[in-house]
Amino acid sequence: MKRFAAFGLLAILCFTGTMPLQAQRITPEQNARQSRKAAKRQQKMLNKMNKKQRKAAKRADKAGRKAAKKANRSYRP
Repeated sequence: MKRFAAFGLLAILCFTGTMPLQAQRITPEQNARQSRKAAKRQQKMLNKMNKKQRKAAKRADKAGRKAAKKANRSYRP
């Protein structure tokens, strides 16, 4: 009897799992809020990447100045 009840419950769960769920309806306010949040995340990521790029350019510039200084210093006729 327990097996039959467990099998019946399993069959019901499998059947309900295959039925398509009704799509969620998003209100315009929710859509606008999600858009704002996505735009904010995108802007934050862009700012972070721009900062990394500025730092890398600064490091490269500094390394170039250092190499030029070293090259000029070592050459004395």
